[in-house]
Amino acid sequence: MPGKADRATRVIALMNQKGGVGKTTTCVNLAAAIAATGRRTLLVDLDPQAHATLHLGVEPGELSERNRGSAYDLLLDPAHDPANTLIEVRNNLSLIPSETDMAAAESELGALPERHERLRSALQRLESAPAGGHEFVLLDCPPSLGLLTLNALAAAREVIIPMQAHFLALQGVGKLLETIQLVRRQLNPSLSVAGVVLCMHDAQTTHTREVVDDLRGFFNAAREQDVPWRFAQVYNPPIRRNIKLAECPSFGQTIFDYAPWAPGALDYRKLGEEIVREWDTMIDMIDARDDASPLSEAEITVLRGSLGATERSA
Repeated sequence: MPGKADRATRVIALMNQKGGVGKTTTCVNLAAAIAATGRRTLLVDLDPQAHATLHLGVEPGELSERNRGSAYDLLLDPAHDPANTLIEVRNNLSLIPSETDMAAAESELGALPERHERLRSALQRLESAPAGGHEFVLLDCPPSLGLLTLNALAAAREVIIPMQAHFLALQGVGKLLETIQLVRRQLNPSLSVAGVVLCMHDAQTTHTREVVDDLRGFFNAAREQDVPWRFAQVYNPPIRRNIKLAECPSFGQTIFDYAPWAPGALDYRKLGEEIVREWDTMIDMIDARDDASPLSEAEITVLRGSLGATERSA
């Protein structure tokens, strides 16, 4: 949509400290779904396992042969040109890949100045350069709460939490929200939780329905509290359990390349459209002010609340 990318960039960290919940699958396929709507999208792989990179058909071991940098270079070398890390993997979809050196980044960052601000600074340099101009930036965090994840939370406007509707996963989300609250107090006062994406979902079980009801009740109870998840939601649709989603990474393909009409593709396509629609609504609220100033991080939180209130009253 013309003009929207010039006004703001929506930076979303996808995180869950528990592995195997569908975080990387969601990050890759949600990025692809958003790109398919015509929006310039960037995926940043911060996980030393480089699963998002492999999922998109890029071999981490071949980056040096292609004379390309990685997220490791961005974090450790402030002089590194961010554009040298960009790889166009699909139409409207770019990747900043990860590599095995990322495993050392945690310890190396610990001794460096502004160690929590490295990613934010790199993204600001990238988006102000000709190679930038992405409307959506998705950050695939490692399944831990170390310095790589803290860099993502310092750089992001919002957090989306992929999770399974299990009791123990619900308990883990509580701990994760405490971490986000701490980061907002100390590093990024504009950080908010956009919501939860339910992965590998089976809506037929009583346990699943109870967990989802508990989660929605928890978010609804926070509407009047000054917490980062004040306007969080459980996104629709949930992502149904689908073997095609497990198969497509081995071919270096998104679900839309591999099985475009599988249930997983249909769900991620609808989710991508919802994320874009939500963003456009917030941008339209800004446009209605007849104010040409850029969308600030603080306004994102306020407008998310306005949008949520509108939807709840509908």
